[in-house]
Amino acid sequence: SAAVSPCGGGPAPPAGSAPGPARPGTKRLPRAIVVGVKEGGTRAVLEFIRVHPEVRALGTEPHFFDRNYHRGLEWYRSLMPRTLDSQITVEKTPSYFVTKEAPRRIFNMSRDTKLIVVVRNPVTRAISDYTQTLSKKPDIPTFEGLTFRNRSLGLVDTSWNAIRIGMYAVHLQSWLQYFPLSQIHFVSGERLITDPAGEMGKVQDFLGIKRVITDKHFYFNKTKGFPCLKKSESSGLPRCLGKSKGRTHVQIDPEVIEQLRDFYRPYNIKFYETVGQDFRWE
Repeated sequence: SAAVSPCGGGPAPPAGSAPGPARPGTKRLPRAIVVGVKEGGTRAVLEFIRVHPEVRALGTEPHFFDRNYHRGLEWYRSLMPRTLDSQITVEKTPSYFVTKEAPRRIFNMSRDTKLIVVVRNPVTRAISDYTQTLSKKPDIPTFEGLTFRNRSLGLVDTSWNAIRIGMYAVHLQSWLQYFPLSQIHFVSGERLITDPAGEMGKVQDFLGIKRVITDKHFYFNKTKGFPCLKKSESSGLPRCLGKSKGRTHVQIDPEVIEQLRDFYRPYNIKFYETVGQDFRWE
């Protein structure tokens, strides 16, 4: 009798023969990309949106438009999940938002690409970013030490990535040279925690898909301090984000926080005015 393949499902094809019918669907370039921002809530948005039957998402960050662009679009396409005609392919790489070349490169792939940016209070974002780095490199300088070029003058070091990323209005300008605001959707990282269904409702509207993900998909996990899915895409079991999410932030001197608030205020106001949305970080 013919050998049975290890995963069951009938006889294994003879060695060297053409593979059986491929999984249905085609690998397509993404129609929507979560382009930012780091430590804003991008993983949550990806995990929440992929519950939708019309969305297929790449689980890992491909970093194509920043680090791997030289590999070419066909390499990028090969990473994508297979989709049916009715489905939207989504990927997320939060560093795209602060990558100078990313807007032009994405535009060159498709000027119709929909862009999702998850933003959160830049001060808490910076502390979260530092907390993450600290967990990997325990011997880095203090948050205060990295934040200021000159503490007594209150001169903030804008070359430090943790600070630079939160200057949203600055980065947004590069995107607006290529994409209209109507193609960029901003998710509030704060509201994603307090009202996940409301924020995800807007994301579904933006993607032009039915509002399938609603209140009944979420429960609030008190230990983690943020919402979790009752059922995940793959296993049908409750799905909370991993251990690296929801870390306790480092304690920062309140005066430093105040100085950072002052630093970000003009950028925040400019950002609110540009996108026509007040995120209430003030």
